[in-house]
Amino acid sequence: MKTQFDPDRHHRRSIRLKGYDYTQPGAYFITICTRDRVCLFGEVIDGEMRLNPLGEIVRQCWWAIPEHFSHVVLDEFVVMPNHVHGIIVIMATHDVGATHASPLRVRPRGPQRQSIASIVGSIKSAAAKRINEYRGTPGAPVWQRNYYEHVVRDDQPLNHIREYIATNPLRWHLDRENPLQTGPDDLWEKMFCRRKNS
Repeated sequence: MKTQFDPDRHHRRSIRLKGYDYTQPGAYFITICTRDRVCLFGEVIDGEMRLNPLGEIVRQCWWAIPEHFSHVVLDEFVVMPNHVHGIIVIMATHDVGATHASPLRVRPRGPQRQSIASIVGSIKSAAAKRINEYRGTPGAPVWQRNYYEHVVRDDQPLNHIREYIATNPLRWHLDRENPLQTGPDDLWEKMFCRRKNS
């Protein structure tokens, strides 16, 4: 069962815009799309997302994130026909007995451990493996290569994003990811496009 993020209880730090380290505590709005935006996970019927078995796999993998990343709290989340939206909150940790790495050691390639990139990579990998096992298509690509992330800096945007995620199935006909989109999604424009231009 999900635990909603409470900024007072979880002591979220303010986010720096320049040189931001994506292992830092804070809330992140994440969108992950399927490869070529193919609708794999079910369908929206009467404003309600109805998951098929592949969508259920994605849902299970998402809610398992804290089992693998103990410093993460999950907030609002939805699986849509060809993408997922969710809020991942990285919590402050105070590791006891940590040691500094030798400056002569070469950092391994790939995303930094415990970062948003490593968390998203983990869910994409786990879900793709299970989906391909289910379909009998080992190694077939499921997700697009990248993902969208937005650092959430305070409570008002956090609440708007929660609303956007929770009501996403109701607005599927306007969704930017819907191949049959019938018009612009005013809520998306209000939250992201207009604020960037102001």
